[in-house]
Amino acid sequence: MTQISPLQANKKPDVFHEHGIQRIDNYAWLRSASWQEVMQNPDVLEPDIRAYLDAENAYQDSVMSQTKSLQETLYSEMRGRIKEDDNSVPFPDGPYLYGTKFITDGQYPHFIRQSRSGGDEVTLLNGDKEAKGQSYFRIGGAGHSPDHMLFYWSSDNNGSEYFAITLRDTKTRKDRDYRIQDTSGGFIFSADGQYGFYVRLDDNHRPSKVFRHKIDTEPSEDVLIFEESDPGFFVSVGKTLSGRTILIAIGSHQTSEVWMMAADEPLANPSIIAQRENEIEYFVEEYADTFYILTNAQGSEDFSIVTTPKKAPSRDNWKELIPHKKGRLIHDMFVLKNYIIRLEREDGLPRIVIHNLSEGSEHAVGFDEEAYSLGLRAGFEFDTSLIRFYYSSMTTPSQVFDYDISSQHRELRKEQEIPSGHNAGDYVTRRIFSPAHDGEAIPISLVYHKHTVLDGSAPCLLYGYGSYGMSMPSGFNSNALSLVNRGFVYAIAHVRGGKEKGFRWYKEGRRDLKTNTFKDFIAVADHLVVQDFTRYDKIIAQGGSAGGMLMGAIANIAPEKFAGIIAQVPFVDVLATILDETLPLTPPEWPEWGNPIKDKAAYDLISSYSPYDNVSAQAYPPIFALAGLTDPRVTYWEPAKWVAKLRAMKTNDNPLLLKTNMGAGHSGASGRFDYLKEVALVQAFALMTVRKAD
Repeated sequence: MTQISPLQANKKPDVFHEHGIQRIDNYAWLRSASWQEVMQNPDVLEPDIRAYLDAENAYQDSVMSQTKSLQETLYSEMRGRIKEDDNSVPFPDGPYLYGTKFITDGQYPHFIRQSRSGGDEVTLLNGDKEAKGQSYFRIGGAGHSPDHMLFYWSSDNNGSEYFAITLRDTKTRKDRDYRIQDTSGGFIFSADGQYGFYVRLDDNHRPSKVFRHKIDTEPSEDVLIFEESDPGFFVSVGKTLSGRTILIAIGSHQTSEVWMMAADEPLANPSIIAQRENEIEYFVEEYADTFYILTNAQGSEDFSIVTTPKKAPSRDNWKELIPHKKGRLIHDMFVLKNYIIRLEREDGLPRIVIHNLSEGSEHAVGFDEEAYSLGLRAGFEFDTSLIRFYYSSMTTPSQVFDYDISSQHRELRKEQEIPSGHNAGDYVTRRIFSPAHDGEAIPISLVYHKHTVLDGSAPCLLYGYGSYGMSMPSGFNSNALSLVNRGFVYAIAHVRGGKEKGFRWYKEGRRDLKTNTFKDFIAVADHLVVQDFTRYDKIIAQGGSAGGMLMGAIANIAPEKFAGIIAQVPFVDVLATILDETLPLTPPEWPEWGNPIKDKAAYDLISSYSPYDNVSAQAYPPIFALAGLTDPRVTYWEPAKWVAKLRAMKTNDNPLLLKTNMGAGHSGASGRFDYLKEVALVQAFALMTVRKAD
């Protein structure tokens, strides 16, 4: 394939004024005037914008054509690590076991049910069949009614995350002849299975309204039971594990409010549990006549668990049960009939703790490895002493355990099978710390092959995120082995903005302290070089979404310290996006970044680091940006504008690539195998880039 020349986007200056400051944007024209329609129907995209994106895709194809054989090899390796005919460990619920499976060559899950006493497996939903003929297909949610007679499922057919809900008879496996459109994807049944509750998205893609649906009636007859008027808060609907209470949760990134209604009184109006207070979060479970609440109220920065009577749940009646302990962050909890199960993190590592409600005693489930990932999931049953957890490390494939609380015995139910073979002893995983600019210690998770020579010559894939309090798990990543087996050190920088070291770690990487995230990531790169894990011209930095913003920031601040940068659906046009309150996610983002519309100080701060606004005339490393045309979270024009400005201003000829998936959104290609093709593409870019440094 003949390599074509890089595209130079047309400049069409648009002038904006905020706080008396003039801002000129030469590439604002890349934003579709009909972006809301494009989310649902990509065909309405303006021809000039489509032509630009198509031209960028063609250029990316031409540059990466030299790696086609490598991409095929990488794809084959990664697919070879997937057990194609794979079943989950089913969860029991009354007379049935519910689970999922994949079949050979199948891309999508099948939802299955089997009698608890044995018998034939029944397929409730065949994801491959439903996806047939669709260029994009994603299942948003699926679940059964309390009487096991109905099964709901939702799907998105273009990547815009507008999900349509379908109801299916579990005996005949036939769908009702209507679909509930424009929802967030979930559906909660009432106790009698005659009603369901769901959230509908508005024209700006905000989940703001809860509707009640009577089974076998037209969706046009559905009743609005709750509406959130503040665009800074999103709405979701769920149910306590006991099944007795339906919960309507309203939240921003730092503030929450919960409303309740009895599951056996579906026609009743919801009532509030506790009024929202700025930067106070709470999450509700129940047992008998008591609510158990995980919260950061009353100075519990790293969260505590309180109780309150269901009949009088206001904050005045909250009583501490599990006290706050500074530095021990309680991530999650659920309540069984006799126990509270919580997932917490202390000293950067997660653990499970079981609290006996009748005795008040506690015990923890321990683990031995230096760095690992731990997940905890509630099943369907409330009256049980069994819990399920998921364990992996950077060298240990995922393991599924059932844990009997009474006997404290763990049973391995499933271990991730790597068909092409995997020997954990061939790899080394480590957890080290890098000094930050202000003396903090930044955790780093590492994995590399035992034969990799650590003399500074090894290439390194350095991954980072650092926003919204999201902790990056140190778990098994079978795809990363393709790089590790080729001599890479794979590293995760647990920078500030996540919660790896408690809520404080999050606060020190947001709003006025956001630049700590960028400084931490660069400090980690420096430390890896000082410790001879790699060298600057061998480090490939990678991040997606808000982690893509991190990639854009470090590209501007320290381009000389990275051999290449992979920015997936990168949030790089931060200032313009946070100034636009019509965009789906903007109002909920203000607590995270500051509100530059009302606050000039916030405007100045965001302006100082927004990647797009700080592109300058300097040498940049090779950059690969990926976007999704129907992405409602990071709109396609952010990476498109960023690449256009970079190409116009950078002073060297390093590759600068943009790939826009014209039929997908934030998560990229749908299907477990199609997704691997994108992974193979970016890994090929990483390998191509570091080889040029040799």
